[in-house]
Amino acid sequence: MVDLHVHSTASDGSLSPEAVVQRASAAGLGAFALTDHDTLAGVPAAMAEGGRLGVRVVGGCEFSALAPWGEMHVLGYFLPADCPPLEAFLERCRADRVRRGREMVDRLQLLGVNLTFEQVLHEARGGAVGRPHVARAIVRQGGAVGLNDAFDRFIGRGRPAYVDKRLPEFGAIVELVHGVRGLVSVAHLKERGTRSFLERLKHQGLDAVETRHPSHDPDLRARLTDIALRLGLLRTGGSDWHGDPEPGQSHGALGSQQVPMEWLERLEDLRARSLTSAAS
Repeated sequence: MVDLHVHSTASDGSLSPEAVVQRASAAGLGAFALTDHDTLAGVPAAMAEGGRLGVRVVGGCEFSALAPWGEMHVLGYFLPADCPPLEAFLERCRADRVRRGREMVDRLQLLGVNLTFEQVLHEARGGAVGRPHVARAIVRQGGAVGLNDAFDRFIGRGRPAYVDKRLPEFGAIVELVHGVRGLVSVAHLKERGTRSFLERLKHQGLDAVETRHPSHDPDLRARLTDIALRLGLLRTGGSDWHGDPEPGQSHGALGSQQVPMEWLERLEDLRARSLTSAAS
C-alpha cells in the first residue's frame, strides 16, 4: 500500500520528515508522497531516510488554488526540490502565508487574545506558516480550549480573525507542475467534485482526482471514482496525515486509506508517456 497525501514539520505536520519516513516504514507502506503545503523543504531529508529504510518517497507539494467557492487544494507529484522557477513560486506562496498569519494575529489582538506573531513562528518551527500554527499558539496562550475551539471562535472561514490567502489560478499551478515534468491531482473535493467541474479542470490539464480521503464517505468515493474513470483521469488517495492525532482533527491515520501501489505505478506510467511525448 501507499499513501499519497502526507505532511511533516516542513509545513503543519507534527513530525520531522525523517520521522514521517520511520512511521511509514512501521506502518508497512511501500511508498508515500510527502505533500507539505507550499514547500518541498522536507523532501531531500525524507528521501535520504527512505533510502535507508527501503521506503520510496515521492516528492510532492500541496498547493492552494482559487476556486469558485474560494479555495481548493491541489497535489503536485514527482516534483524536484532544486528547481529555481518552482522554488520562486513557492517562496511567494510562503511569503503570503506570513502576511496572512500576521494579519490574523493583529485581528486576534483586537479581539483580546494575548498573542504575538513570534509565538506563531515558534509553533511553525521554521515550516510554512498555516492556520494550525495560529490555532496551536492560541491554545497555548489560553485563548481557546482546543484547536476546534480556536477555529470555531476565531480563525475558521467567516470567523472574526479569518484572513483570505492570495490564491493563484489552477491553470498557473498546472503549468508550473507540468513544466517540471510533474503531475497534478485535485485534493479532497468532497461534494464539490461534480462531473462538470472535474471536466473543466481536465481541460486545464488535471491528471488525477483524490478519490480516497478521510473526508470522503463510501458513496462519495464511488461517485468520484465513476467520474474519474469516465473522464479518463487517474485516481490518487491519502490520509492527509499530519502526525499523531490531535483532538477534533479529521485527518486519517498514516496508510489508512488503503491506496494500492498500482495507483502510483499508473501515475508513473502517465509521467513516462508525457516525458516521451515531450522528447519526440
